[in-house]
Amino acid sequence: MPPPIPANGMPNGTPGSLVAFGDATPAPLGLWAPGRLMTMLTRDPPAMVAAVTLAVIALAAVLAPWLAPFDPAQLFDVESGAQPPSAHHWLGTDPLSRDLLSRLLFGARLSLGISVLAVAIATTLGTAWGAIAGYAGGWIDRVLMHVVNTGLAIPRILLLLGIVALWGGLSTGSLVLVLGLTGWFGASRLVRAQVRATRETDFAAAARATGATPSRVLVRHVLPHAVTPMLVAATLGVGQVVILEAGLAFLGYGVAPPAASWGSLIRDGRLVLGTAWWMSVFPGIALAATVLAINVLGDRLRAALGAHQLHAP
Repeated sequence: MPPPIPANGMPNGTPGSLVAFGDATPAPLGLWAPGRLMTMLTRDPPAMVAAVTLAVIALAAVLAPWLAPFDPAQLFDVESGAQPPSAHHWLGTDPLSRDLLSRLLFGARLSLGISVLAVAIATTLGTAWGAIAGYAGGWIDRVLMHVVNTGLAIPRILLLLGIVALWGGLSTGSLVLVLGLTGWFGASRLVRAQVRATRETDFAAAARATGATPSRVLVRHVLPHAVTPMLVAATLGVGQVVILEAGLAFLGYGVAPPAASWGSLIRDGRLVLGTAWWMSVFPGIALAATVLAINVLGDRLRAALGAHQLHAP
C-alpha cells in the first residue's frame, strides 16, 4: 500500500490538504470560507461599505411587509394625483395616490428576489455544463462548448426581448426562468477552464489511482476549486440581472401590475419627470446604489482572489 501524500500538498507544491489513501480531499483555493471573506471585508473599506449597503438593501427587501407604512396597492386620493414627499408620505405618491416608499420597498423585494433566483439557476446550470465539458474533454467538450459559443454569439438583451415579445406577458416565475436560462453561458466557460486546469493535478491523479469514480473525482476533488471564481461571477451576475430586469420592466415586459419593480417604478414616472420628479428619482437612486455596491463588492472579491492566489504557498 503506498504511503499517504503529505499534508503540505503535492510533490510539485500544489496547494492542498491531507490526502490519505482512498480519500484525497484537497482544500479549495480562494476566499469562499466565511472567515476569509470577513477578513477581506474588514481590511478593505470600499468592500465593507459595499457589503453594508447591500446588507441594508437586502434587509429592507426581506422586511418590506413590516417596514412599508402602507399597502403598496392602496389608493389614497386619486383625484389629487401625485403628491410630493411629505410627513405622511415620506417619498411622495404616484399619480394613483399610492405610497411610493411602500412600493419602493416591495419593488426591492421583487427586483432582488428575481435577480438572485435567476443567477442561482444560471450558476447551477453553467456549473454542471462546464464541469462535464471540462472533465470529459474530447468530442463531448467540443459539442457542449459549441452550444455555449452559439449562445454567447447572441446578445443577451436581444435574446430576452425576442423571448418576451413572442411569449407575451410573463409571470414572476417565468421571468426568473427566462433570465436564468439565458445567463449561464459565461459561467459554463469559467467552470470549464477551472476544471481543465485542475483535473490533471496530482491530487486528482491520486484520487483516480485509488479507484475513485470519475464523478467522485469531479465533484469532490476538482469542482471545489471553481467555488471562488464562481462566487465572484455570481456576485457580478446579480448586478447585471438587476439591470436587465429593470430594463425589461421599463419597456413594459416585466411583472404585471399592480406589482412593482424598480424598473416599472421608473417607467411610471418618466412622463411626469418635470412635475413629479420623485417618482423616478428615488427608484433610480435605489437601483444605482444596489448595482454600484454589487459591482464594487464583486471587483474587490476578484482582486482579493487574485492576490490570494499570487501569495498562496
